[in-house]
Amino acid sequence: MSGTRAAEWITQHEPDAIERLKDWLRIPSVSTDPAYKDDVRRAARWAADHLAESGFEVRIEETGEPAGSGHPIVLATAPGADGYEGPHVLFYGHYDVQPPDPMDLWRSPPFEPVLETGADGRERLVARGACDDKGQVHTFLEAMRAWKETGGPVAGGMKVTVLLEGEEESGSVNLERYVEQHKDALGACDVCLISDTGMLGPGRPAITYGVRGMAYTELVLHASNQDLHSGAWGGKIPNPLNELAKVLAQLWDADRRVTIPGFYDDVLPLGDDERAAWNKLGVNVEESLAAIGFGPDADVGETGYSFIEREWARPTAEINGIIGGYTGVGAKTVIPDHARAKVSFRLVADQDPLKIRDMFFDWARERTPPGCRWEFIDHHGGDPATVATDSPTLSAVRDALGEAAGTEPALIKTGGSIPIAGLLKRELGMETIFAGFGLEDDRVHSPNEKFDLDCWRLGARTHALIPEALATVRVTPA
Repeated sequence: MSGTRAAEWITQHEPDAIERLKDWLRIPSVSTDPAYKDDVRRAARWAADHLAESGFEVRIEETGEPAGSGHPIVLATAPGADGYEGPHVLFYGHYDVQPPDPMDLWRSPPFEPVLETGADGRERLVARGACDDKGQVHTFLEAMRAWKETGGPVAGGMKVTVLLEGEEESGSVNLERYVEQHKDALGACDVCLISDTGMLGPGRPAITYGVRGMAYTELVLHASNQDLHSGAWGGKIPNPLNELAKVLAQLWDADRRVTIPGFYDDVLPLGDDERAAWNKLGVNVEESLAAIGFGPDADVGETGYSFIEREWARPTAEINGIIGGYTGVGAKTVIPDHARAKVSFRLVADQDPLKIRDMFFDWARERTPPGCRWEFIDHHGGDPATVATDSPTLSAVRDALGEAAGTEPALIKTGGSIPIAGLLKRELGMETIFAGFGLEDDRVHSPNEKFDLDCWRLGARTHALIPEALATVRVTPA
């Protein structure tokens, strides 16, 4: 089979492939910092050139208003081999990365990728973006190259559109507009395939069938018209830091449930069958906690739900930062004129991020401290997305992953959010399948981010086998 030949080619040419990945990782494509704008564009061009070399028709599309003010999207297409009757696949990934800070915690420069062997004996590539998401996208890119190098049809004969975004790590601020403007072209796709999720552990592959949504907000509590001397004014007027802390402390009750009225109204209940299936996965809670420096007593959350159930099936509210007053070295006895907090909500089906945002702002208004006023900021959000586990396309991708891994993949959910999945479901009615290859200890978004080479190998082999697996699926015309 041609997929098998492509997979073998990847194995034979792995050193060259890893060097190509290193070249991509050296480009500091930090999308949230304007200082890296040119580097983000270089990373887009690198991906576009790679796809073009594999036979794709490729365009670099500008985003933002005015055009070019945002980071570009790489759009590539392959028409499918003659007689291909499988689904038209939209492969999505992102080439932008998180900022590398704090720099002093990196063992090696974040944009100088290095191969190292961990204490567990696993060889891994360490760099910012190694796993999220350049390394995972690269498994797809190298599989497409392998099909071309072994004389097969472009993309293994699969009809595919590739969309690589440059703003996922900065809120996908231009993605919704882009999807709306290209609804006809993107709507011609039948299913989205994403590699930006993880596995249950080394040698334990998984298909993710659900991701959470998000509403990300910021509150600013304004008080006096200037910073004040705490000796002269303390105890006489509202301190916005004190008042903000008291308001936020009311977000949860004694059972760690969010207290916003109506917050849980649209939550899809966790079914008994799903709960039983997750219990059989054998997730070791104590090991997971120990890996991040916690003892077993840190297994806390909403009453009535297990460690995994709270991540995969329940919504959360989290304070991501509180800012205000003097935070420098030494002492400064000041009552600040304002305080701010960044508060995010991870959402599950069928919650609406805009509805949750408005509920939260209304909740805060009802608790406005005397003498103060609020400023509300909506940073970004995204809908949750879940795909049916009996989907023929999901089964085909699962078969390809199982063949590549030599074992049956588990079906799991994730607590993370991938904005395009909910967007595609809401705007186009398109389902998304997540075939990801990351591990819990990959330190995604943290210093010393890494991607195990065994995970890279599994990803590349899987993507080499997917075209033939999907060719067996028949799509019912709309």
